[in-house]
Amino acid sequence: MIRAIALDDEPLALEIIELYSKQCADLRMEGLFTKQTEALRHLQNFPVDLIFLDIRMPGKNGIDFYKQLETPPYLIFTTAHPEFAVEGFNINAVDYLLKPFTLERFQAAVEKASREIISRHQDGREETILIRADYKLHRIPVRDILYVEGLDDYIQIHLRSQPKVVARLTLKNLLERLPAKLFVRIHKSFIISINNLEKIQSKHVEVAGKMLPIGDSYRSALDQMIKEDKS
Repeated sequence: MIRAIALDDEPLALEIIELYSKQCADLRMEGLFTKQTEALRHLQNFPVDLIFLDIRMPGKNGIDFYKQLETPPYLIFTTAHPEFAVEGFNINAVDYLLKPFTLERFQAAVEKASREIISRHQDGREETILIRADYKLHRIPVRDILYVEGLDDYIQIHLRSQPKVVARLTLKNLLERLPAKLFVRIHKSFIISINNLEKIQSKHVEVAGKMLPIGDSYRSALDQMIKEDKS
């Protein structure tokens, strides 16, 4: 099931999106917002897989709104302004719905987003993730992530052959965005890439030459991951 919200300053546009979303069995609309502050507050507390986003709105436009998100979900633009199409796809939008759009066109966009999301969660084929850090979006190749360390409200993403990325994010939220077959949480403060696991001891693992602790409550998940990786 795809968790989604929609943000548009026109209530009628949101009514249409809500109506269409009810015709999509795999889509659950969790919020409809006309104000950016309310949508942002929802996303900070309840991360979603997908956002339907208008571009031309009072104050900050939709593109700038999306760029400020610390954990940007997949994106489908809904707008009456075709001149923004190129910039929309430059920030990795799944699709671009030009108003007024039909139910069939809406369903096609949702199906496209569904394929992207399923490939990430089930098959581990997502090549990159977008992380908000240092006032910009970082496109990080999943294969380059060695391990992630949690530090209060921040995380450090340790990467192969490049500087670590420090972002205001929780380990829980990041783990939800990483391929489930490739990453496992081993401690309240650590997530590791199973492909980069070099050694496992009774209470520690070694990743990229770094010894990391295994929390007692996370041991079974690690053992299961190793078992599946060997099968």
